[in-house]
Amino acid sequence: MTSNLLEGLNAEQRAAVTLPRQSALILAGAGSGKTRVLTTRMAWLIQNGQVGPQGLLAVTFTNKAAREMLARLTALLPINTRGMWVGTFHGLCNRLLRAHAREARLPPLFQILDVQDQLSAVKRVIRALNFDEERFAPRQVQQFINSHKEEGRRPAAIEPFDVHSRAMRDLYVAYEAQCQKEGVVDFAELLLRSVELLQGNELIRDHYRERFPFVLVDEFQDTNRLQYLWLRLLAGPRTAVFAVGDDDQSIYAFRGAEVANMREFERDYGITQIIRLEQNYRSYGNILDAANALIRHNQGRMGKNLWTDAGPGEPIRVYEAGSDGEEARFVVEEVRALSGEGVALSQMALLYRSNAQSRVLEHALFSAGIGYRVYGGLRFFERMEVKHALAYLRLAANPEDDGAFLRVINFPPRGIGARSLELLQSQAESAGSSLHQAARQVPLGGKAGTGLNGFLLCIERLRAAAAALPLNELMTAVLEESGLLRHYQQERDGADRVENLEELVAAAATFEHESDDSDLAAFLSHASLEAGDHEAAPGADALQLMTVHAAKGLEFQVVFVCGLEEGLFPHENALSEADGLEEERRLMYVAMTRARQRLYLTRAESRMLHGQVRYGLRSRFLDEVPPALCRWLSGAAFQKAPRFDAEPVPFRPPAGGQTGPSSARPPFAIGQSVVHAKFGSGVVLKCEGSGSDARVQVNFRDAGVKWLALAFARLNSADF
Repeated sequence: MTSNLLEGLNAEQRAAVTLPRQSALILAGAGSGKTRVLTTRMAWLIQNGQVGPQGLLAVTFTNKAAREMLARLTALLPINTRGMWVGTFHGLCNRLLRAHAREARLPPLFQILDVQDQLSAVKRVIRALNFDEERFAPRQVQQFINSHKEEGRRPAAIEPFDVHSRAMRDLYVAYEAQCQKEGVVDFAELLLRSVELLQGNELIRDHYRERFPFVLVDEFQDTNRLQYLWLRLLAGPRTAVFAVGDDDQSIYAFRGAEVANMREFERDYGITQIIRLEQNYRSYGNILDAANALIRHNQGRMGKNLWTDAGPGEPIRVYEAGSDGEEARFVVEEVRALSGEGVALSQMALLYRSNAQSRVLEHALFSAGIGYRVYGGLRFFERMEVKHALAYLRLAANPEDDGAFLRVINFPPRGIGARSLELLQSQAESAGSSLHQAARQVPLGGKAGTGLNGFLLCIERLRAAAAALPLNELMTAVLEESGLLRHYQQERDGADRVENLEELVAAAATFEHESDDSDLAAFLSHASLEAGDHEAAPGADALQLMTVHAAKGLEFQVVFVCGLEEGLFPHENALSEADGLEEERRLMYVAMTRARQRLYLTRAESRMLHGQVRYGLRSRFLDEVPPALCRWLSGAAFQKAPRFDAEPVPFRPPAGGQTGPSSARPPFAIGQSVVHAKFGSGVVLKCEGSGSDARVQVNFRDAGVKWLALAFARLNSADF
């Protein structure tokens, strides 16, 4: 029977499954069969009598992964898995607290607040303390509380450094008191309360250490500090912890994940041998070799090298487009051709670093009539912040639009509550008027009245702007005047929403440039059409669009990784953070290893950002992929050559050379790639003057934006 369990495992997988009772770290590379190893390890322990099903504790990060683990286990062994402790951190903590509610100072039937319920609870606390919601935005307070809980800090452990931080701590204190009084816990509290229970009660801690001699952890690289502490409290000196993870796929630092936990685990549990699962069962050799070469640029890795016996496969296609629109058109043409060759749309994925990038791709797919689905998110024109901005734009066109009026009358928050809205709606209904007309007639006092007057003035200013400004400038005015941009800039996790709003300005500018009828009404119609029902129906074959973060754990026959430019991927925000570049590189590694058969890497020389054309440098990640593994394409090559049958044509920018005082005018073109002896590679943004007064503005990859006088600067054209 044991041989049946081990049948088909490679040598490293077999070694991991059959380890004696000891703690172990399994470095499981992408596509190396880690789920099979985890479940087979559980089955092997049970079958060999080392533990019963109730003596195993297995923790993972999603309910889906937990269900899959149990399903695979029952397929391997004829056992009843009912009651087994297999689940997520939050699920297992909930189970622990239910069993010991009294010791945890909780009512037996305590309720769990989801994200929205918690936000409502925070709002009630803010109002109870008479705090201003504009200064203490509920979402920011919610994030403040959760981040401290995830670090294991109660209010008493927080040292305020100014008046605002002291007020935030006071809100945390009041929120805790309110939750305790009502007998409710939020998600972060589940873990923190469980840790405190195990820390403070030796009898309970020893009971679970005896009960679970074997603890298995999936996706160990994604654990945060508090989760690791919870595991250490549960796992006593005689507990065997089987930790499976991949430090090269640690991409959730923004959620508090600590890749350093893998090194700490190695030290804390005296791990003497790390088992590396390096044989990949997903991708062809060229894709793996490219991913290996890329990730080697990271320092401090635990080290592994993916390989396959499936052969090298196809070269990696690298396409350098002149613009983001051209990049999108290339992707659409390739998707069309692959679909014609029999590749299902659902087996093709378009990956991007930032949600805002989907807009140009969606527009190209919509225009081509190709069905698609945004995985793990909303289509561009369905996103909340985009719909808010379009509602303001609709009011600029027609203030009598009741739907738009209701959507944004109190967003960003202006202190206009439900009772005031009911009064307005009642007045509008009795007078047979629009809400806008009713708002001008109903006298509201206090904060609601001030907020309503400000909202009406905002609409008037936007109406005036609509009559005077071109479309893209009007869109910019909407974001500023409405306060939407400022609101999301102040949110801790609002960066994606800000990027989507800025992309909306680019959408307006593109529409204005490409459309014969580019007035406000036409753009609103265009937005409504693109937000319509053209997304593929459930169950229908559809192209998959998603961020790289959302793609983790998935695989596809064909993968396009789009937008490979400095500042976009790697993202500019990450470049200013400690270890940010290394996490971006791990993200790129994850993107590349989603592909089974064919991988495309694309970038655009110019991209519409914030309503203006911006020129970007080629991502360093493209330079880190060995050229021998690639088939390089350019716009010119793509136009002239048959698909994928021609020899690669290297891309070269307009010719330029070293400059001097004799130049009659700047010999560089805007968007041209250049190299400076001191500042390195960059892209020309502006050219001014002539002769000895000539100068250029260059965005350098490492040195930032600089003006250079060509009479003195030794600036050369970059040779791709």
